[in-house]
Amino acid sequence: MLNFAANLSLLFRELGFMDRFAAARRAGFAGVECLFPYAWEANELARTLQHNALHQVLFNAPPGDWAAGERGLAGLPGREPEFRAGIEQALVYAECLGCPRVHVMAGNVAPGAECGAIQDTLLENLRYAAHRFAAYGLTLLVEPLNTRDMPGYFLTQQSQAHALVASLAEPNVAVQMDFYHAQIMGGDVWTTFRAHQARIGHIQIAGVPDRHEPDTGELNYPWLFRQFEAAGYDGWIGCEYLPQAGTEQGLAWWDRLRAGERR
Repeated sequence: MLNFAANLSLLFRELGFMDRFAAARRAGFAGVECLFPYAWEANELARTLQHNALHQVLFNAPPGDWAAGERGLAGLPGREPEFRAGIEQALVYAECLGCPRVHVMAGNVAPGAECGAIQDTLLENLRYAAHRFAAYGLTLLVEPLNTRDMPGYFLTQQSQAHALVASLAEPNVAVQMDFYHAQIMGGDVWTTFRAHQARIGHIQIAGVPDRHEPDTGELNYPWLFRQFEAAGYDGWIGCEYLPQAGTEQGLAWWDRLRAGERR
């Protein structure tokens, strides 16, 4: 049976953030993920997770100044002290929430930036973070993002991310494969997954091209779900999509899937 997690940064936004945990549990999700938990006290989040019998399966390390357009610090030369401070903050939250994996964002490429320097900085910072995470038994994830939604982001292709992970050769570093981003940036998503399954540590899903429910758009998720099971994928699948209307109104795909699993 596949494991699904509700992304609480995108789903159940009709509610305040702390109320979304109970809504996810009522909808039948066993896990949750979010972008950034840092606006809330870690202990309060941990109590809410426990109260609702939920697993926190993923969140992102601090990304820099998100409001100003920053999308991660790992590849930004000169920002190493801030990056390392963010890793320490992520460790505090991961330990308190019992979260086994953290996505570390590479960052945007500044106009005129030297890509070699970004690559070197990214490798050095990720290796540092991987060693810090290893001490806590955590997995570090990197994720390619599409250029339409995230113009200027350094990691855009699955092949690029897997080459980066291979270069690092750290046992606790893996790729987060978001099928929405991967489909936009080249498609052939199932072949890509099968080629790299051993180094894929987390999956996310959304309909393509509009990032709505996974029963909309061009990807055949019911078929993909069957392939994941047949391939023995035992990680989490994060539901990171934008509901077309209310979240609960758009959960027919989830109800069908759960009904099918019970047969």
